[in-house]
Amino acid sequence: MNLGVFTLLLALIGGASSQYYDYDFSLPIYGLSSPNCAPECNCPESYPSAMYCDELKLKSVPMVPPGIKYLYLRNNQIDHIDEKAFENVTDLQWLILDHNLLENSKIKGRIFSKLKQLKKLHINHNNLTESVGPLPKSLVDLQLTHNKIQKLGSFDGLVNLTFVHLQHNQLKEDTVSAAFKGLKSLEYLDLSYNQMAKLPSGLPASLLTLYLDNNKISNIPDEYFKRFNGLQYLRLSHNELADSGVPGNSFNVSSLLELDLSYNKLKNIPTVNENLENYYLEVNELEKFEVKSFCKILGPLSYSKIKHLRLDGNRLTHTSLPPDMYECLRVANEITVN
Repeated sequence: MNLGVFTLLLALIGGASSQYYDYDFSLPIYGLSSPNCAPECNCPESYPSAMYCDELKLKSVPMVPPGIKYLYLRNNQIDHIDEKAFENVTDLQWLILDHNLLENSKIKGRIFSKLKQLKKLHINHNNLTESVGPLPKSLVDLQLTHNKIQKLGSFDGLVNLTFVHLQHNQLKEDTVSAAFKGLKSLEYLDLSYNQMAKLPSGLPASLLTLYLDNNKISNIPDEYFKRFNGLQYLRLSHNELADSGVPGNSFNVSSLLELDLSYNKLKNIPTVNENLENYYLEVNELEKFEVKSFCKILGPLSYSKIKHLRLDGNRLTHTSLPPDMYECLRVANEITVN
């Protein structure tokens, strides 16, 4: 059996429940290219709807023939996109433009909004100073990381937008607050490595994952995180949080499974819900361990579900931990202390 066909069968068996298949494989397994392909690119016979044009020193988007739905243009020198670049493939589903030289002023017309079936748009590691748009309502996954973005356009109307990656940019909280209002499907938002001094307002209540690490946040508004319906993963490491900026029940959210507050300036352990499983507090200024931060009461059916707890890089030692800690954290697999 042809190796490419075998790989496709594995993808079909293992990922039948996925929304779409992952065509992001390395090229050597494909062999000959399909005739329906730009001559400088590769369209594997096993995946004729995918066109790979990676690492070819391209300065512009090549001719894309009809039938291509997954287009990869990574690691080139593309600095512009003409208005007619995708006129043959208005049913394109994935467009991957990572590691190029794109600037907003050289992306012409409404090229993305014309792609009515586009689900993935990745423009990581380019020279964008603002988000691209307008975007089609079909979009599910938007990645604009490692750019110079200071301004976000509105994402209003993107009813299917589920994943947004904006880490490693130059965003401030006011810009972010205005962009995401009205989105009801957004589950994953990464705003780490930006320039936010405050938590942005107006984030969708649908979020399950929110990453805000490596900003300059020093204050948590009262009950800020309780407005999210099912927030599970929250990162606020490498910020400027101190006890004075963290109200008592800021992180006591019943849906939360993982919380990262490492590399801040906390002296007391913020209270969390008993359902939390992973808690990262390394490299703060913690001086004491309060069992009540994890368990309101102790009993046969009342205990913390913490599995992993990082306390290293603080002023705590094993001898300073209270004996009843182990009754509260009875299911913990790992507790790391200096």
